[in-house]
Amino acid sequence: MPASLLQHPFMSQSALAETDSESMVQAMLTFELGLAEVQEACGAVPAGASRQMRDILAQHAFDVEAIAAGIASGGNAAIPFVKQGRAALPDELKRYFHQGATSQDVVDSALMLLLKPRLAALDLLLVRCRIAAITLMEAHAGTAMVGRTLMQQALPITFGVKVAHWAIGLEQARRRLAGVELPVQFGGAVGVHSGWDDAGLDFMDALAERLGLSTPVLPWHTDRQPVHALGTALDAAAGAVEKLALDVSLLTQTEVGEVAEPSAPGMGESSSMPHKRNPVRCALIRGAARQVHGHASVLLNAAAQPLERGLGEWHAEWGPLVDSALLLEGALEQAAALLEGLEVHPEAMRRNLAATGGGIMAEPVAKLLAPTLGTDAAKRISSEAAETARRQGTPYAEALNEHPEVQGRLDAEAVAQATDPALYLGSSQRQVQRAKAWLNAG
Repeated sequence: MPASLLQHPFMSQSALAETDSESMVQAMLTFELGLAEVQEACGAVPAGASRQMRDILAQHAFDVEAIAAGIASGGNAAIPFVKQGRAALPDELKRYFHQGATSQDVVDSALMLLLKPRLAALDLLLVRCRIAAITLMEAHAGTAMVGRTLMQQALPITFGVKVAHWAIGLEQARRRLAGVELPVQFGGAVGVHSGWDDAGLDFMDALAERLGLSTPVLPWHTDRQPVHALGTALDAAAGAVEKLALDVSLLTQTEVGEVAEPSAPGMGESSSMPHKRNPVRCALIRGAARQVHGHASVLLNAAAQPLERGLGEWHAEWGPLVDSALLLEGALEQAAALLEGLEVHPEAMRRNLAATGGGIMAEPVAKLLAPTLGTDAAKRISSEAAETARRQGTPYAEALNEHPEVQGRLDAEAVAQATDPALYLGSSQRQVQRAKAWLNAG
């Protein structure tokens, strides 16, 4: 697969560099050396042996290609890795390397170690998004725009409250990710620390502390709740950032033009149409998010695993789990830049509010007319006046005042207020303040 052309552009490039094959090998080595250290502290490994192993293996050049080739016969990267590690050690140390562990302990713990900095990076990006969104919310708390339902104009809202909804979705995802635990895995062949009796749990707890991972209640070889929780949290964040990108892309349409992506040399250019400024950041965000959604389905369907070791289900988790984190990080890098540099066009918002000849204000006009003319007549007249304003290009208030069933029956100031979108924004501005307080409390 030409991953550099088809897959990697949707991912964070810095994250890719930090989660390559060599990084996975180093994470497996971190697990093994950490295990030897806690076992030495408990007297299960001779004094000084763990330091000797660290000195030797930290300098050892593991053959990553040979490890990859060995997966075909062993089924996972830990088996050929452990073989190489033992082979590099003197005979008197070999028996203490990988002592009491199984291949799943190595792979699961290494994945958790690999993903820990990714979660920290995701948190920082989501904080950037929150800060940028609050700035937009404050600047546009009272900027009236069209609220749309079923892709059609409905009633006025403010751009500030639209941004508030984006921000809340992203912050909810951030808080959910922050609560996800990355537990150590150490249970041995069948998850009960065979041969170590009660000391196995002590090793597991000490290893979790040494590696900076959370401590599980029990080894979780076929209890995949940690992976399920992480995968669904990543997917929820992908959904939140995709919502932002979808809305922005719709608002950038030529005929709408209410916002635009940040400009940059060559950004959004077309291969054949020089006039175009495509919402490429939104496309990259949505492309990444769609892939995360697909990966989430793999993780969900691998949650139930047989007996004491998964047969294919466990193996199916590895790629989707790591890729989801890298894709989400790539999407959030784009989202942070998008929110920080988003171009907002209030004049286009005003133009679109008037696109129906003021018909977007038919509801408040009908409310104004109903006490005098009755509900049915009020709805009909408000609609007829809107159509007249649209056809003739006149203000809705003028068309309404000139309607034969309205002339002389309504106060001109009341009509002006009923047809002014800026005066029919509901709780939009208060919602912005409420959202801002909640976001800042996080």
